[in-house]
Amino acid sequence: MKILLVNDYATPTGGVELLMLALRERLRQRGYDARIFASSARPIASESFADYECFGTTSRFRTLLQTANPSALWKFSQVLSAFRPDVVHLSMFLTQLSPLILPLLKGVPSVYHIQWYRPICPLGTKMLPDGRSCHMPAGLVCYRNQCLALRDWLPLMLQMKLWRRWRSAFTCLVASSETVRQRLIAEGLEPVELIMNGVPLRPLRPSLSSPPTIVFAGRLVREKGVDVLLRAFAQVVLDVPEVRLLVVGEGPERERLQKLVIELGLASRASLLGHLSREAVERVSSTAWVQAVPSRWAEPFGLVAAEAMMRGTAVVASNSGGLTEIVQNNKTGFLVPPGDSDALAQVLLRLLQNRTLAEQMGRAGREVALARFCEATYVDSFVSMYDRLCNRGVTSSGNKHQNSTTGDHRP
Repeated sequence: MKILLVNDYATPTGGVELLMLALRERLRQRGYDARIFASSARPIASESFADYECFGTTSRFRTLLQTANPSALWKFSQVLSAFRPDVVHLSMFLTQLSPLILPLLKGVPSVYHIQWYRPICPLGTKMLPDGRSCHMPAGLVCYRNQCLALRDWLPLMLQMKLWRRWRSAFTCLVASSETVRQRLIAEGLEPVELIMNGVPLRPLRPSLSSPPTIVFAGRLVREKGVDVLLRAFAQVVLDVPEVRLLVVGEGPERERLQKLVIELGLASRASLLGHLSREAVERVSSTAWVQAVPSRWAEPFGLVAAEAMMRGTAVVASNSGGLTEIVQNNKTGFLVPPGDSDALAQVLLRLLQNRTLAEQMGRAGREVALARFCEATYVDSFVSMYDRLCNRGVTSSGNKHQNSTTGDHRP
């Protein structure tokens, strides 16, 4: 079977990208011909691992490009004609590739794996500027609530209109969490199937040792709540002066967060490590007594939390979004109200002052991760879906799909 994986980026710089790269690798290991189509954009200076590329940019012209990317249309058409995939699996396509590629999917079994709120929100967060969750359909409200400036609102409303017009091109919609699935259904996107994300099997981290360490990993953006974590950490050090905080990731909030570290007198205890390789992230994370996921927004899934649990690390996370489907409160970690630095500080102290509790919750988290978030199960689910779509051979519009060659394509 030939599978074309499609994503806006093919750099190992975000959770969705890492999932896509890992999926390609696992499919190839099983004997499938899996390839990635992506844009040439680089969120940060990083190598792309795409098999095929079209033009992409992170400049101020990106808003126009994600609305209508002629390079993506032309190149995608070429790839479909030359590669002739049995299944097309799209993950992200609304921040670079644009909806113009969708009509090309007619007659090809296709899966839209929805990893965030971008199909129903131009920002992808469903969060208002004041931090409240947004439950209004995208439209004029995005401009009135100052989510978008007028220069961005106009092209992105056109993008949403094109996406809605051509969304029937997909054979199947799949959400990465029940949270995402319910939000999509509430805005008229259904039916939506559910396949929870999976993380690679990792060895159990070493026994906890001093100093007590908190680790955060993710993009440095306001939605991730790193400033909330820093304010909570400033309270923690009063009772556990030897504690350390390691922040892994890059993003537009870095300078502001660095200033906050100095303002709170945490320069000797909190380190902003920047973007690290996966190997380096694993080394840093293996020292964690607790993984902090203090997101302000309703995380669509919470890959970092699942990865930490697979290592055997206790997780403290916000009580919202997909994180509530991963972290079991008082068993594998603690859930706290988003944006509440006092509540976050209290549960961090409970773990940092009780090594036995941290170890116990870490072991429980690993058991849950092995049972529910194993990468092999995740890949199995998509392989089963691919087989089902190919065997059915009918798209959502009722057109028969013609395989690129005759015979059974399963290995």
